[in-house]
Amino acid sequence: MLAKGLPPRSVLVKGCQTFLSALREGLGRPRVPTAEGAGISTRSPRPFNEIPSPGDNGWLNLYHFWRELGTHKIHLHQVQNFQKYGPIYREKLGNVESVYVIDPEDVALLFKFEGPSPERFLIPPWVAYHEYYQRPVGVLLKKSAAWKRDRLALNQEVMVPETTKNFVPLLDAVSRDFVSVLHRRIKKAGSGNFSGDISDDLFRFAFESITNVIFGERQGMLEEVVDPEAQQFINAIYQMFHTSAPMLNLPPDLFRLFRTKIWKDHVAAWDTIFNKAEAYTQNFTSELRQKGKVDHNYRGILYRLLGDSRLPFEDIKANVTEMLAGGVDTTLVQVSLYALGREPTFFFDPENFDPTRWLSKDKNVTHFRNLGFGWGVRQCLGRRIAELEMTIFLINMLENFRVEIQHLSDVGTTFNLILMPEKPISFTFWPFNQEATQE
Repeated sequence: MLAKGLPPRSVLVKGCQTFLSALREGLGRPRVPTAEGAGISTRSPRPFNEIPSPGDNGWLNLYHFWRELGTHKIHLHQVQNFQKYGPIYREKLGNVESVYVIDPEDVALLFKFEGPSPERFLIPPWVAYHEYYQRPVGVLLKKSAAWKRDRLALNQEVMVPETTKNFVPLLDAVSRDFVSVLHRRIKKAGSGNFSGDISDDLFRFAFESITNVIFGERQGMLEEVVDPEAQQFINAIYQMFHTSAPMLNLPPDLFRLFRTKIWKDHVAAWDTIFNKAEAYTQNFTSELRQKGKVDHNYRGILYRLLGDSRLPFEDIKANVTEMLAGGVDTTLVQVSLYALGREPTFFFDPENFDPTRWLSKDKNVTHFRNLGFGWGVRQCLGRRIAELEMTIFLINMLENFRVEIQHLSDVGTTFNLILMPEKPISFTFWPFNQEATQE
């Protein structure tokens, strides 16, 4: 688990010195097997610089990292470091110094000390873009009182169960249309099934889902002819994530001053995201003014936010932009979860796919081991939407198709700020109702 990815001056990193000893006091807990740093335990505070580390020369560390694995394999780099340095280690890559923990009990303790307005690692190229081009920011990049004000208002619309139940019919309609997409593919194939990689379709499905929840309107991304404007938005999100990873550990201003291609591509992606989100929001508000009447049916998150005076319109637009960007892809998962999920100390037979492991009521089996959405007051804002979206999608898919994989192979993962499959995954879909493919 990535405990801190913050510049050394951060309050959180400074605070790390005061409770690192507490993180080490779990004398009875199992520890990650390691060469150096293993089994270290003390009840007295120890200096920050005694945390196991590959060294304090961030630029030399970054050079070795680039040579050995590269920025798109940072999750594998962290696995190696946990094996070498133990369950707590620190590393300086470029100008960013981070402290990493993997033990779920340490993760729980870390979250316990966060306070009422916790901070998260702010992605440097995102901050640089927003500051240089003076773009408005939402809860993703806000701090302290400004973050808390926005978050409390948004929680009422996206986290409260009484509100989130309104998302069910909106998400179910999109899932049913995705089923229809596969039925059309099966009919076109003429072989009684369809085989192929559906990752692009899933991106379009995610975009259609989040826009329906936010605006209460469909964008037609699952039609046979796809709106090219909406497809541009999806492509921009992918490019924004892909170009972020190489700029995590170097000052983004260097990329900007030297007018590098990666910076230009990053800026172009964000420009598209903001322009498209602005257009969607303006179109929605214009239609709302023209209708001039109150709609008592649920019209989506934006409709509710506009009817609530707690957030200014510019802040609403900034947060809608972030929700659109986050909704197309996925939660920004702290990448050391990859290491935690493959550590035999915390998961029996970790390389085996066994969903039943999560049914255990024993906290030693599940406690703080599944943090894909984060935890606490700053957990993923779109968690409820994502959980409903995945659940409803899987229900519709498994009710309509038998899903097979013809050839098992190691797909691998790549880090584009989120973990993604390294190569396409081909599925075969067999319909339970052949008549549906003829409609």
